[in-house]
Amino acid sequence: MTRSASRRNPRPGLRIAVVSETYPPEINGVAATIAVMVQGLLARGHEIEVVRPRQQSDCRQALRAACAEILVAGAPVPGYATLRFGLPATALLFQRWRTVRPDIVHVVTEGPLGWSAVRAARKLALRVASDFHTNFDAYCGHYRLGWLQRPVLRYLRALHNATAVTMVPTEELRASLSQCGFERVAVVSRGVDTRLFKPACRSEALRRSWGANPDTPVVIHVSRLAPEKNLALLFRTFERMRTHCPQARLVIVGDGPERVRLERQHPEHHYAGMQRGEALAAHYASADIFLNPSLTETFGNVTIEAMASGLAVVAYDYAAARQCIRHGVNGMVAPFGDEERFTRAALELIAHGEGMESIRRAARSSAERIDWERVLDSLEWTLRSVAYRGHFRPSMSWVAPELLR
Repeated sequence: MTRSASRRNPRPGLRIAVVSETYPPEINGVAATIAVMVQGLLARGHEIEVVRPRQQSDCRQALRAACAEILVAGAPVPGYATLRFGLPATALLFQRWRTVRPDIVHVVTEGPLGWSAVRAARKLALRVASDFHTNFDAYCGHYRLGWLQRPVLRYLRALHNATAVTMVPTEELRASLSQCGFERVAVVSRGVDTRLFKPACRSEALRRSWGANPDTPVVIHVSRLAPEKNLALLFRTFERMRTHCPQARLVIVGDGPERVRLERQHPEHHYAGMQRGEALAAHYASADIFLNPSLTETFGNVTIEAMASGLAVVAYDYAAARQCIRHGVNGMVAPFGDEERFTRAALELIAHGEGMESIRRAARSSAERIDWERVLDSLEWTLRSVAYRGHFRPSMSWVAPELLR
């Protein structure tokens, strides 16, 4: 790709090295988000080089990427056979970037590969920006590793403070990290593909496969099936919903270390496994209510995907839900960690079908205003600010939260 300006962007394109330990075809929120951002930056005339671990699929198919890819050694993530983390590659990246010098290094993930990228970039006096995508320190408590929370937080703080800016998806997270000693934190939010996720993807044939007729309330949950997703509350809430509406169905989309146990303990529900693209969009749109009991999200792409699909969302009042949902208007929120209020919000939806339909329409309307182009404007501004000045200069927020409501 040349460094000539795109039609949309008259300024010269940047040469950006994007470092991520997850990338499509892996299926998770971080991989999906960074793929959209890479494609958006390419369309604006920037030259992108992706540094990532080799994946199992790499040896089976030719990758026809629109950008250069630097593949490094990786290892499987425990409990996730299809996911890999990158091993340190400081020497490789130092040699690469000394030969082909990027304008900026964008470190997306904070694993061994991400930290080695920061080290290599600093040796070469390259400008570095970083993303905070995952609450690794919060996850420790769900894996009986609570004693690691402070060391992990220190590690994350050291890595991010070694970069010119740390990008986070919400003002809430920016404030939280700032209180923990993270410096130069900027909000670059998330968008949703409303052309993919839309109510028109609803499939009565798919609903019939779940044992649902056109009038059956279908509750759906989409996530990695892992301890940090608070899935016990999902099942408890649905059981109480079923006391009010015995014909209701629960569909669970996703895979992960908890799937076998969940299928054994709750065999009466439908487990759809991992879905992507149009199949995922059809699963969302064919349901009616989306329950998201997670307490560990940095944003929660699934919340806005469900809203775009025209679902009534029940979530805790933080991250994407706080930014995008107005309680009782375009979704339902409960105070953070209040399980009883979460369950009561779900019961209120299923008990008042007419009100739920109004919420579903409003959810779609709100999602239509969560524009990826405006997110890309904010991302591009931030990267240019660091690349040209060596530090982040704040710009206007990409979208005022009240506009989403």
